Amino acid sequence: MEYLKIIAFTHKHIDLKALGKLVICEQTLDDRLRNIQSELNIKEIFYVGTCNRVEFIFTSPSQLDKSFISRFLHVLDMGLPEEYMENFIANVSTYEQVEAFNHLLRTSCSLESLVVGEKEILAQVRRAYEACKVAGFTGDYMRMIMNRVVKTAKEVYTHTNISRNPVSVVSLAYRKLRELNMCGNSRLLIIGAGETNNNIAQYLKKHKYSNFSVFNRTIEKAESLAKELNGKAFHLDELANYKEGFDVIITCTGATEPILTPEIYTSLLNGETGKKVIVDLAVPNDTALEVRENFPIHYIEVESLKEVARKNIQERYDELVNAEHIIEENIKEFDAVLRQRRIELAMSEVPKKIKEIKEKAVNTVFADEINSLDDEAKAVLEQVISYMEKKYISVPMLMAKDILVKNS
Repeated sequence: MEYLKIIAFTHKHIDLKALGKLVICEQTLDDRLRNIQSELNIKEIFYVGTCNRVEFIFTSPSQLDKSFISRFLHVLDMGLPEEYMENFIANVSTYEQVEAFNHLLRTSCSLESLVVGEKEILAQVRRAYEACKVAGFTGDYMRMIMNRVVKTAKEVYTHTNISRNPVSVVSLAYRKLRELNMCGNSRLLIIGAGETNNNIAQYLKKHKYSNFSVFNRTIEKAESLAKELNGKAFHLDELANYKEGFDVIITCTGATEPILTPEIYTSLLNGETGKKVIVDLAVPNDTALEVRENFPIHYIEVESLKEVARKNIQERYDELVNAEHIIEENIKEFDAVLRQRRIELAMSEVPKKIKEIKEKAVNTVFADEINSLDDEAKAVLEQVISYMEKKYISVPMLMAKDILVKNS
């Protein structure tokens, strides 16, 4: 794990609103990672962006000092003012070698999450890795890393109570919403049809809410969610002209600027003056500050859920110890697996070389002698050569693995 590195920006050190400025949209991700790879001598890399963390997991011989972090962010080219860059550099978390692997395992097992025990993070890490794998940013090393990440997380969730009755950001938000005693026929506008809104929609559907309008940039996704909720689907551009009223807005998009501006919010009100509810789980927020300050609303956001999350961590402290033990054991096991893989790769040319020797012996060196044999003798000789070929391939591999086990 000599070259494994992680650059992490998380809720622990950076305000969530500021953190949102580092979230990379799908359309530009490949180009940004390609620039990082080519300019910073990085062989494999994948990016994880969630509501409370932005992390880059990669392999590089470079030292993760302030100079490297600064160059990394500038090559990433998120168009940030210099004061933001200085803030991110000052509050970055960096991990190398075994410490990096430990951090990735802890993250995937939800030990580093805003709400310890929520399983969504493992799915998010896997999807992030798969997307970068398909795009060609990862190889055999990251494949092995991710196999162990998934194995470890499954063991933690199976053999500890860390995810028993999980309280995710989504369920916390829904609990807050339920505390407001919204009636079953409340008019709900859902803005964004991604994973977060799909999850909260399942809670709403389960508790018999039925009046939904779904807005999304990709109309197909809006239609899919609306169909599941027996609601109406609209393109996001239609939001400004929507006049059917609402009681609750649930919003979570990947937009970098507010969706609910004062103008759009006023238009949505369409003359209504009662107090509304906005559940804003986007990072950065989809709701403009002016809307939050100048209109009568119950406002629920990720930031407001932090205190509940902290209590959750305290309640599950005993399970953290058990989970950390499982992680420690997997790190020890993986070290041997990694060394074994290195031997396999180093000796991957052995079968090819032996086959070449066999072909040369049969077709060149002893060609005349073999051609003088009768068919029965040739058959016996072929059996002997094939047997020897298999042994010459398998024996060195077994001996190398045996040496590895004895020296570990």
